[in-house]
Amino acid sequence: MPADAHRPIDVYNPSGRATVLLVCDHASNFIPEPLAGLGLGPEQLSDHVAWDVGAWGLARELADVLDAPLVGAAASRLLIDANRDPDAPDLIPLMAEGVPIPGNRQLDEAERAARIRDYHQPFHRAIEAILRDRPALSAVVSVHSFTPVLFGKARPWHVGILHDDDCRLADLLIEQLERQTPLCVGRNQPYAPDDGVYYTLDRHGRGRAKAMIEVRNDQLRDSAGQRRWAGLLGDALHGALARI
Repeated sequence: MPADAHRPIDVYNPSGRATVLLVCDHASNFIPEPLAGLGLGPEQLSDHVAWDVGAWGLARELADVLDAPLVGAAASRLLIDANRDPDAPDLIPLMAEGVPIPGNRQLDEAERAARIRDYHQPFHRAIEAILRDRPALSAVVSVHSFTPVLFGKARPWHVGILHDDDCRLADLLIEQLERQTPLCVGRNQPYAPDDGVYYTLDRHGRGRAKAMIEVRNDQLRDSAGQRRWAGLLGDALHGALARI
């Protein structure tokens, strides 16, 4: 996703006619140039620690398949995590999956407030504006990816569907995806709302059906993989939304 210090969100297909709004919290690994990558090297900044690899490409393909509007946060989660409450201790992380983030140490209150103002608030305001202007949007789905191995532990799921107590959309998505017999589908895997990863859906999904989709990122490293998964998820969402 192209981004600069003055472009903290990206809205794709805003006039899409589907009844679902797609969001992508970790769409970009962008960090403003003056911050020098927060002290991390190019290899780390291109990896999952900085963003959800392949998630933005998948989300855009899925928006095309569904004809759905899509909002993406255009800054790295290392700069500020759009999927965290502003009061969360890991909103601006000091460590990420075991990696220290030197550029986030000793931030003063003015620097913290500026990141919230410039990157966190515009993303959520864009979501709020679309939902306010499009009352027919009855569902919100967030699109993420996860790394195949974390702290030396392999993660076998091809895709995970996350949900809270409102599982009406998640149940139908899991049912639809499990019909694709080669797929290993996780329920609240590899994360769950109790891990603090559900802020965006909690904030914007009230009264709407909602679910988080996590696709293992080794399947999203190229456009062919992103298109394949957009097809699978598009079919599943079409079927699920029609039954809610």
